[in-house]
Amino acid sequence: MHTSPTVVRRLALVTLLALAAGTAQAQAYPAKPVRVVVNFAPGGAADQIARAVGQPLQEALGQPVVIDNKSGSGGNIGGAEVAKAASDGYTLLMSSGGMVSVNPHIYRKMSFDPMKALTPVAAAARVSVYLVTRPEFPARNVAEFLAHAKARPDQLTFGSPGNGSSPHLAAEMMNSQAGLQTRHVPYRGAAPALTDLLAGQIDFLLDPGVALPHVQAGKLKLLAVGGPQRSPLFPDVPTLDESGLRGFDADTVFGFYAPAGTPKAVVERLNSEINRILALPAVRERITALGGVPAPMTPEEFGAKAGEDSVRFGEIIRARNIVGD
Repeated sequence: MHTSPTVVRRLALVTLLALAAGTAQAQAYPAKPVRVVVNFAPGGAADQIARAVGQPLQEALGQPVVIDNKSGSGGNIGGAEVAKAASDGYTLLMSSGGMVSVNPHIYRKMSFDPMKALTPVAAAARVSVYLVTRPEFPARNVAEFLAHAKARPDQLTFGSPGNGSSPHLAAEMMNSQAGLQTRHVPYRGAAPALTDLLAGQIDFLLDPGVALPHVQAGKLKLLAVGGPQRSPLFPDVPTLDESGLRGFDADTVFGFYAPAGTPKAVVERLNSEINRILALPAVRERITALGGVPAPMTPEEFGAKAGEDSVRFGEIIRARNIVGD
């Protein structure tokens, strides 16, 4: 079929105008404050990472970046709020990877599909979990901890930020692989779980990093790292893999999401700024202090990682019959 030169020129003009509009939109964004919904309680890893990135992001965008904690239901409450927000880049979500890659496996009914209702913007940090107990707990290493727990089936308790959270799944992975029976106590965030560990209300945590200052202060004892690599903060502390639980990896990626349909130019602007911010020494130090590692990715890489984690965690969820609150 022959296309006339006039039609070709018109199509070219439309394409140029569309590109110009996208560029103008990216340049004009943002024209008002940006709200970052954190779907876990204040003080937890997601909250601390959001605040570490939020201040330099505010400077880069030239608009206030407001952190708004909306915890509950394993992150679903905050996630749903962002999923139904306008797709204009003014409402973002900071979440652990669990809300996207885990919750669809454990909640029979969700008001939204994270993979469809949200678009990945920028990964922020790869976060490990850390096996921590109180100093008086009668175990000096993982082998002694496992032996102690095995001799007391269903007696030891562990906390987590909620059913299906990465610390919960990490503990269930450990239970499954080591043949333990320990009892789960869910909280509305990592910080409340840490408070109860310090108070002696629970026996141990697979902590996402918020307990590490207490380890450094001698108020808690760190037995192992739940990721594939040792922590640079504690190079002498082995991983669970090194301690006999071969292949153990409970790491998750925390990051920023936007409502589906957010303009590509806006997503790319945010991704570029956040990746740059992750290289700032002060931000790197803050994330490292949490036991995490900055993890800059493209939006596409971030989305692919969420898909891979969904497969990995889905296996333990089905094996342990884990369901949401």
